[in-house]
Amino acid sequence: MRVLLVQNNYQITGGAEVFAHEIARVLKDLGHEVAFFCAANENSHGAPFGHLFPAAVDYKRGTLLGRMLKIKGLIYSSGAKKAMEEMIEQFRPDIVHAFAIYNGLTPSVLDACREKGVPVVMSCNDYKHICPNYKIFHHGHVCEECKGGRFHRAFVNRCCKDSLVISVASSLEAYVHEWMNLYRRNVHTFLFASTFMLEKTREFWKGEAFRTAILRNPFDSPSHVRRGSPGDYFLYFGRLIDEKGVDLLLKAMAKVPEAHLKVVGNGPDEARLQEEARRSGLDSVEFLGALWGNSLDEVLLGCRAVVVPSLWHENFPYVILQAFAASKAVIGSRRGGIPELVEDGKFGLLYDTMDDHALAGALRALWSDSAKAVEMGRAAKEWCDQEFNDGVFGSALMARYGEVLS
Repeated sequence: MRVLLVQNNYQITGGAEVFAHEIARVLKDLGHEVAFFCAANENSHGAPFGHLFPAAVDYKRGTLLGRMLKIKGLIYSSGAKKAMEEMIEQFRPDIVHAFAIYNGLTPSVLDACREKGVPVVMSCNDYKHICPNYKIFHHGHVCEECKGGRFHRAFVNRCCKDSLVISVASSLEAYVHEWMNLYRRNVHTFLFASTFMLEKTREFWKGEAFRTAILRNPFDSPSHVRRGSPGDYFLYFGRLIDEKGVDLLLKAMAKVPEAHLKVVGNGPDEARLQEEARRSGLDSVEFLGALWGNSLDEVLLGCRAVVVPSLWHENFPYVILQAFAASKAVIGSRRGGIPELVEDGKFGLLYDTMDDHALAGALRALWSDSAKAVEMGRAAKEWCDQEFNDGVFGSALMARYGEVLS
């Protein structure tokens, strides 16, 4: 089988790219032929078929007027569509698997697939298909004001990176995509890693006909065989940005002065959070910056438990699987897909989102009982090894493709 994976970025920059490249690895191991189609940038040189990659529109630079004039290319790129047609002609895929394609490639590439008669499955790793800012969250709270096609609320709320230009562009993009029905008319099956996102999509697209299926993210837990110590600190690792809830975690830590926390990651809120910790006298909180590979593994294996305090509706956080694979319990908020992974009282503890007192209680419970944290971590590792491995994922992926191709 020839599978064409369509994704904005060829280089791995986040979870969406990890997802696509892991699928490529599993498919190749199963003996299938795989190719990528991505937007061209300085990191895509040397990619197979890279000479066909279309250039993405650069909307972050230039004058206000110049950036506004680029909106058309951000919404529907005729250049990307033509390049996709050529890619299909050369590679001859049996199926196309699309991921994040907005802004870079744009859904114009889906039109090319339909016109060329190639079926498409699309993995939705965020909420862009129903929300202009892709998070159904802005300025500290969950927001569903755009439900029912009211996409103008995006620029009223200035919810896209707090930029008027980007918010206006994103609103227009959502209106055009909905008017042209670019997603539902071109995608055979929408794939979701969490039941939460699937059901939320049904809420927003109520009354519309579209096919869905669950395909959980690829992750080979058994390959993570090391186990660490019970640990004398909690760990947060991820982006330092408002929707991740690190502010709330710092408030909770102030209520558990005996505990320690290490924060790994960077982002737009890094300096502000460090200053907040300093002003609050949180000497027990240590910011380590961004860590990767063995450096991150070392910190992960040494922690008591991992904290996922997200305020937005996370879809399927890889950090939870990484924690479980390392035999670590997770303290998580009751948001999005987090409760689908963290079985409360067995693999970790859940708390009501926005309640720093409840989070402090969960922290205190595992800080005072290291044996409980270790037992939860062992149970999580056993479950993760059974549910998340190449064999399980490969079978699920082939089943989803088979349903489409049949």
